[in-house]
Amino acid sequence: MTMNNTWGYKEFDNAWKSSETLIRNLIKIAARGGNYLLNIGPKPNGTFPEESVRRLEEIGKWMKVNGEAVYGTKASPVETIPWGECTMKEDMNNTILYLSVFNWPKDGKLAIPGVKNKVVSARLLATGAKLTTIQAQGGTVIKVPEAAPDTIASVIKLKVKGKV
Repeated sequence: MTMNNTWGYKEFDNAWKSSETLIRNLIKIAARGGNYLLNIGPKPNGTFPEESVRRLEEIGKWMKVNGEAVYGTKASPVETIPWGECTMKEDMNNTILYLSVFNWPKDGKLAIPGVKNKVVSARLLATGAKLTTIQAQGGTVIKVPEAAPDTIASVIKLKVKGKV
């Protein structure tokens, strides 16, 4: 994928994708088991356009906090979720779900349909804050703070017993 509309540097191509779009693309691709190949076309003198550098710095800043939700993960075991994406890692007899929330719930409750496993722990990656969970008929519900710690994608690390 490109950062704008062309694979090589074109002085006239100023249709830059936002950092939000690029970060969310990365999460969506990881949640589907893919790898993100992001093209950066250098200028004729070999330097990178400032717009590319700025976006890479912003992606790096998000990854510094939330990288474990992408690196070494597998595709989501959860059906489509309306508020964001999910990646996972298997951890001995447990499963870690990384819930990347794009649309923070206004009612303070994040529902994960189909996940009925016993919860070992739940916390926000950005702050380390522990979160409370409730086992509901359709899955698991996590009580979240009023405001999202990250407007692009806030990640919750949910560790559950067994395989999902």
